[in-house]
Amino acid sequence: MAFGLTQNAVYLLLYGTALQSFITDPPAPSSPQLWRRYGDVAPPVSILAPAFNEEPTIVQSVQSLLALQYGDFEVVVINDGSTDETLKQLIEAFELAPASRSYEEVAPHKPIRALYVSQAQPKLLVIDKENGGKGDALNAGLNLSRASIICAIDADSILERDALLRATRPFIEDPERVVAVGGAIRIANGCTIVNGQVERTGLSRNPLALIQTVEYLRAFLMGRVGWSKLGVLTVIAGAFGLFTRTELLAIRGWSRDTVGEDFELVIKLHRYLRDEKRDYRMVFIPEPVCWTEVPESLGALGRQRARWQRGLIETTITHRAMTLNPRYGRIGIVGFAHLWLLDIVAPVVEVVGYILAPVFWMFGLLSTEFFLAYLMLTITFGVMVSMGAVLLEEMELRRYPRPVHLLVLAAVAVFENFGYRQLHNGWRLWGAWQHLTNRGGWGEMTRKGFGAEPKAAD
Repeated sequence: MAFGLTQNAVYLLLYGTALQSFITDPPAPSSPQLWRRYGDVAPPVSILAPAFNEEPTIVQSVQSLLALQYGDFEVVVINDGSTDETLKQLIEAFELAPASRSYEEVAPHKPIRALYVSQAQPKLLVIDKENGGKGDALNAGLNLSRASIICAIDADSILERDALLRATRPFIEDPERVVAVGGAIRIANGCTIVNGQVERTGLSRNPLALIQTVEYLRAFLMGRVGWSKLGVLTVIAGAFGLFTRTELLAIRGWSRDTVGEDFELVIKLHRYLRDEKRDYRMVFIPEPVCWTEVPESLGALGRQRARWQRGLIETTITHRAMTLNPRYGRIGIVGFAHLWLLDIVAPVVEVVGYILAPVFWMFGLLSTEFFLAYLMLTITFGVMVSMGAVLLEEMELRRYPRPVHLLVLAAVAVFENFGYRQLHNGWRLWGAWQHLTNRGGWGEMTRKGFGAEPKAAD
């Protein structure tokens, strides 16, 4: 009960903070206004897209990146030793030819086999390297990039055309302090995607994808906005994050020995900048949107969530010296307290509660009326939090124009509490067990691709 009440109090704080943020900081101006205001002063950006067995989506993803409404940018695709036709698809679609580029290897990575450029698309650079994992691939892209701002995305994701311009606003408005910016991640399952652009926003008919849609709304529009406003942002999604190149090189890029490289990078940046006694900001803004495909099977989703939990535990333990350490300010005191209590310990407590509550009830140690009342209160609060996230979506982004979409999401916000939440805690416990026993890798996820037939990819 103590954990549950604490968790609910944190949710209320985040929701209130996010709501206040949306009221006091209205959405950014329209794309034409944004371009007129920031187009000439936007900093150059290198977009890093690591790809491993992304054959179903790689061409459309790169097309969407090359079509971004932004002035000075380059797209660096890193083929991380794919075993499918990812590299072949890129070579054929963009008429790539071998090339060379000098660089200094500051961030460590596996050997590079070849570089490719395109006469038709001078903004595109493709790196073919030995397989080393996502962090390793990002490091190769970081070393070979040229811009002052690094944008890291997933190769199976699609950015809205004005996303990069919107995401660089904090760097333009506060260039001395802003070192990292995160954007919103939305679910592409159920959307119509043509030539690397979302032509029609829709909802998937797959129940798991629908539940994840509500999860992502809750995580980004409530969680990330709230934590960012409170100055306690501990994670920027690996699918869409921007960083200053200077700071990335100072910490030698992404770590290669963790499955949670995006989370670890942000914590490592916090630690370095606090140790250097720097005045800095890491912010999240919801307007720039990145669309990504999510798992539609229990097996793939379970492996993903277990991996996320394993990465979270690895990073929290690696940087445990920051826990409740005043030297690291709010991140050490508030951020790490939240990580330990509500992200690592709470799933264990909840699962134990699932087991003990009915046992106590059977032996008469728990009042039936009290148990049912507490259960209904917990479920009702969970529904209210999820409904609040849907409300924030309607207030801020309005990516789901049809009323039926909001009705479906509202229904999902109710039903996710009956079975899915309990299963999700089980997956997190599985991830903790994998960490303790030193098991588990990235696992296999089945991707449909944007309009393609289902295909397995790691």
